[in-house]
This record gives sequence, C-alpha cells and structure tokens, in this order.
Amino acid sequence: MSVHMSSAQHDAPVENGRRYQRRAPRLKSQYPRGQSDNHVEYILVASFDTDRGSVMEHQFPGAISGDEHMLAELMLPDQAHMRDQDWTIFFLHKDTTNEPEEDDAEENARRRRRRRRARERDGLVAGEGLDTDERELGEESVDEDEEDLNDDDDGYDSSEGSDGPPLIYVLNLVNTKPDKTAPRGAMVKAMAICTKHSFLHIYKVCLRHVSYFEATTTKSKQPFLLLALEEYFKSPHPATLALLYDAVNSMDLSLMPKLSFFERQILQSSDNKELFIEKFQQMIEERVAEELDEKLAAQGIEMAQGDEEKEGGNKMNGGLESSLARSPYPHDHRYSLPRDTHEFESRVFYNSIPIPIKVPVAISPETVGDFSLIKLIQTFSTTHTRDPQPFMLHPHLTSGGAYTHPIIVLVNAMLTQKRVMFVGHKLPSGEVVEAVLAACALASGGILRGFTRHAFPYTDLTKIDDLLKVPGFIAGVTNPAFANHPEWWDLLCDIPTGRMKISGSIEPAPVTEGLLYFQQQHPTHANPSNPSFPAPGTDPTGDQAFMEDVLRSIASRHGEGVIRAKWRDWVAKFTRIAAAFEESVYGASALYVGGEEDDPRSGAAAGHGYVWIDESAKQKELAGNVSRIEGWRNTRSYYSFIQDLAHAYIVKPIKSLDLAHLHDRLRILKLAHGDSAAIYLALEAHIHTYDEICQLLMVTRESNAGLFYLSLGLFHPRPDVRMATVQLLSRIEDHEAGKHFWNSLSGFAKLAFFRLAREREGMGVSSGGGDGIDERIAGGSLGVGRAS
Repeated sequence: MSVHMSSAQHDAPVENGRRYQRRAPRLKSQYPRGQSDNHVEYILVASFDTDRGSVMEHQFPGAISGDEHMLAELMLPDQAHMRDQDWTIFFLHKDTTNEPEEDDAEENARRRRRRRRARERDGLVAGEGLDTDERELGEESVDEDEEDLNDDDDGYDSSEGSDGPPLIYVLNLVNTKPDKTAPRGAMVKAMAICTKHSFLHIYKVCLRHVSYFEATTTKSKQPFLLLALEEYFKSPHPATLALLYDAVNSMDLSLMPKLSFFERQILQSSDNKELFIEKFQQMIEERVAEELDEKLAAQGIEMAQGDEEKEGGNKMNGGLESSLARSPYPHDHRYSLPRDTHEFESRVFYNSIPIPIKVPVAISPETVGDFSLIKLIQTFSTTHTRDPQPFMLHPHLTSGGAYTHPIIVLVNAMLTQKRVMFVGHKLPSGEVVEAVLAACALASGGILRGFTRHAFPYTDLTKIDDLLKVPGFIAGVTNPAFANHPEWWDLLCDIPTGRMKISGSIEPAPVTEGLLYFQQQHPTHANPSNPSFPAPGTDPTGDQAFMEDVLRSIASRHGEGVIRAKWRDWVAKFTRIAAAFEESVYGASALYVGGEEDDPRSGAAAGHGYVWIDESAKQKELAGNVSRIEGWRNTRSYYSFIQDLAHAYIVKPIKSLDLAHLHDRLRILKLAHGDSAAIYLALEAHIHTYDEICQLLMVTRESNAGLFYLSLGLFHPRPDVRMATVQLLSRIEDHEAGKHFWNSLSGFAKLAFFRLAREREGMGVSSGGGDGIDERIAGGSLGVGRAS
C-alpha cells in the first residue's frame, strides 16, 4: 500500500463534455524588468588591525544585521596574511523580523484567483459559484492571473523550501598588499558581496575574457571582485563601494526565460547547447515588440488596423529574424541568442569596462558557487586506491564493510545527518570551501535538500560553540586542532592527505524495526556491523561497481556534467529503493505518491517503484541498504523530500503512470510481447501535451539511454504497437525539447520510423509534423538518407 491521490486533479477544464486547453500564457522572465529586488544586497569591507584584530570598515548601502565582529572574523580567515589572496564563501540567515508584511489586499486577491482556478478545474462554468469580488477579479486581472498560473505551474523551487528564512550567500575576497608604512609591512583587507543568488561565483569572473571589448591590459587579467578591491585600496571610501554596488545591480537578466519544473530538469540533464533556444528567441521577440509599442506610443502614433497591422507585423518579424543571427561577440547586436542555453550572457559595466557575465539558467537544489565533483572524488579516491585502509565499522556509514569507498562513506554520513568536517591544514580556505560545497551537491544529487542550509563552508575555533549546536553540520576549517577533538565531529575528511576517519565518539546506530525484519529474513545480507560483512566478492549495494564506473568516466575525461548526472541517478535510485524498503517493511511509503488505480487507461501498465531483475536481487539490495535507509528516514533531507514529492505530484500532468517504472521495465526486464505492448500503448494514450512530453523526457535522459528503449517499439511484432510508437515519437519530434532527443536516435531507428510512418500515411493517417514523411526526409529532418 502507498499514498494515493486522485488523477482527476490534473484534468484540464471541461466544456460541454470535452477538454479544452487554456491559452498559452506569455513567457515570463526569471528577473523581470523593473523589479525592486537587487542582485547584490550588501557589500562589506573588513580589515585586520594589529591592535583590534578583525575590524569591519564599511557596510554598504547599510548595516547588515548581525554581529559585526563575527562577520569581520569570517571575512579574514586564519593565515590570510600568508597569501596574496584567498576566496571564501559563507552563508547568513536573513533576518526577516523587521521587514514589512506583504500587502494584505494583494495576497487576498491572489488567493481568490487561485480559488477561482481550482473551481474551474473542478468543472464549474466560468463565473458560476463565485462571489462578486472573485468574478470581477477574473475579468479585470487576466495578466496577473497568467503570472500566478506560471508561478503555480512552474514547479516547486526546492532550493530553499520552508526550512526557515532565506539564505544570504556571501562571496568574500581577501587580499594582502605589501605596504612599508603598515605596522607589519602589509595591509590585509577583505571585500564581500552578499547576494540572494546561489550562483555567486559569477562575480569571480576573470576580466581576461573581455579581450574582444578592450585591448588586453594588466587589469584585464584580474577577477572582477579583485579589481574592485584594488580600487578600494586606492580610495577607501563608501563612494567606491557605491560604484561597485550600482554596477552589479545594473546587470540586466530580464531576457532570461523562466523555465518550468520539467524544463529545468531536462536542461540540467542535457549537454545540448541549443535546448529551449526558442524560449530565448521568444523573449527577444516580445522585447522588440514592447519597445516598438513604447516608441510608437511616445511619438503619438496609433498602430494601423486590419491589413495594415498584419503587414506591419510581418515586416517586423522578418526584420527580427535577420537581426537574430548568432554572433560570437555579444556586443555586435543589442539582442542575440546565447551560444549555450545553459548560461545566459549579460554584461556589467564597471569603470567603463564591459565585463561579460554568464549566469546559469537552471540551478539544482544545494548547488552553490563553482566547484568540481571530479576534484572532490579524486582527492579521496587516489589515496584509497593506492593504499586502502579499513574504516571503523558503523552501520550507517560503512554500507560496504570496512573497505567501503571513502566517497560512499561521505555520502552516507551526509544522508544520515552526521557531523562532517573537512580539514585543509596549510591550504587556502578557498579549497576547503569548494570541498564543502561539492559535498553538499554530491549528497543532494540535485534532488535532495537540507544540506546547504546547515553547511559552514569556512569556520574557525572561535565559532565552535555555535557550530556544535547545529545537528548534522557540514563544515570546512583550516586549523588542524579540530582533528584532535573527535567529539566535535562524526566524520573527518583530511583534504591534504586524502583520508577520512570515523570518530570513535560517534553515536551508535539504533536497532530499528526494518533492521530486525531484514536480519530475520536475510541474516547474511543485513548485518553491516559484522566484520565479515559483506562476503568476499559480493557487492550487495552496488556501490563498488558504481564507484568503479565513476572513476572510469573521470579517467576517460568525460567531464563534470557526466559525473554530476551519474550522481543524480545514484541519489534517485537510492530514494526509489528507500520507497520500496518502506513498502516491504511498513506496508506503505511516504516516498511514493500516485494513483494508478484511478485511470482505466493504465491497464496492464500499472505499477510503480524501482525495478529489479528478479525478487532475489530485490531482497538482496534492500537488505544491503537497510541501515543507511533507516538512518536517512529521520533526517531533514528525508522530510524535505516528502514535501517536494507532494508538490511535484500536483504539478505533473500524468499522475496515473509511473513513467520511470515503465521505462525501467523496458530497460531491465525481458518482457513478454503482451506486457511490452501494454507499456507502449499506455504511453501513447497518456502522452500528448507539451508538459506530458516534458515529463517523459525527464525519464528518458541522455544518461538513461535517451529514446532508445522507446524506439524499440518500432520493431514490436504487433502492428498496433508499432503504429502507436510512431505516433508517440512523432509528438516527441515536434516537441521543443523532444526534437533534440529525437536527433540523438540512431539512423537504424529513424529508418524504421520512416518506413512505418510512410505506411501510416498510405493508410490516410498523418504522423504529425505538418509535412509528409517524404518531404521531411528530403529536408533532412530525420537525419538519415532517403530509403530505397
């Protein structure tokens, strides 16, 4: 048994017994023009005084709440004077107690609009059953209604959730400049940028990238924030900070489209640089149209009506297409399409120098700044591979026995909310910070959250009392004294040596109902505290094989994106195994929300959850994971994930099918023709709309073989299944993102599609795409030559 919700919740509004679709809303910007929020909220400057220690010099545009002395100490890490420069990142919890409350009238209006939409979804005739205010609101605020709809349908922004006040991300640069007049022969100052955006690494951009704007100079090889700090050394006044503050907040991101929950997931899982390029073009078209309207309004000229208006629109669009030609130099045109849709290109003008800035379009939860999972994995894998050392056994951490891979130990520690500490003695604090941020992203996989909010990328001994009050922290330090206090941490990660150590003071794992259940059912598989666990040559969790695959990918230089995709799949698999574990032991799982019984179209394709090749493999893997699953079930990330699943269920259009389960059955199992036919027919029956195809593409990611297993339906022995597969692939090919997945199909699959589509057209049934199959082949839309 699992938690179920009715599939009727996702139905489109019904009129006269037939479904109709709401008109497409206007594309919305992530950062609209004229918004009151700034990209950077505060700029801080601190310095070291030989008599007073760390001192806060300036806070612009006003004082940030909190302890000034504490902030100054965070900005000036240990041994900062030993290096020319150092970068750190830390987080502040925004104080919202003194902020004005939201306007009650606006909030009530939003609630009434949402009630009206909910009643429409329940099948009420427009205006029926609504009070006067709701009816008037529906007539007078169509644009606002669309904006609210975008917000609702956008999916859950799980980067923060409801765990507390929003985080302020602080990027800090420390610079030591020789000065014979200073007491110690040098001045040490730090400048920090405080922003609500987790992509704060964009302010570390190196100005050498502006060589096509300006001739190469000495300054053009310095990071943006370093240039600002050098200006402050010359002129230590608030006016210097005001110049930087105005420059960064003038950055225009209004042409960055706001993607839906599905679109963000698809973009993050793909390396295709043209994915959703149409949305960027639409943003530019809308901007050009707005500017044209504003210009005509300013001149007092009214738009011509009828045919003249149509002709004028055609001329405008024709001129726009010619102006949207891509250029390797963004300054050649006022508006140009991005070279990579994963990043939005903008500029910041500082001291009359145009600095190119690349802002990520889609950001995963727990992803802060710029870091490298490859670097983190290599740091702790190299030593382990060369000279493996056994860990002290702990059921939550050593899921593979005493010689569990250190990276798996680290992820297990974070999943089970242990206290993790990274130590980087004699290393720049920036390297420690990167390790902490990479660890948060590693455990999250872009799926789970609850790590970054309790992370301390850099801290020191003066903050130890506050640190120990936080359960399950992830901290970075440079002082080796922390290693001598195992009561302060559960897992110590020594970056210079590449070793990890489990504390002897770690709290023992409690005996749970799930552990007892599997110890009774499978005693040889579910006792990770036994020194002989696991048996030689076995890998009950699959972690050993997974880490070998990751290391092979790194050795083959597959890149950061591939490694992140592998870890995302690992975390997704873990959560699905945990759901199966809860159903096996407790009879139901909070990690699965579905309603396959509600839709008769599901038929033989009903089912949900992770797929194993047989029951024996299932019980073996569940038993191997039992301890860390039980350890995870009482953590912040577990409860946050349940909230995210509930909201994702509301957003997704297909509620009656577990698409990941069906795809896994096609991928893993050797199905009978009848069973595979039921899956292909169910997919074709359920997947028609834009969002439904997006939901499917989230499952058929590049790391999950793309459309390969769906295309096997083209070779099914049943003709109706083959034709249903043609229909489904035709819809995917016509989809804005699906066409890129289609292009990745093999030529063999495309030729089969072409042959079947031609047969279908011969029967007088269109396969989609507008033009006939022959015309599409001639135009190269299928990516193959004409078949004989």
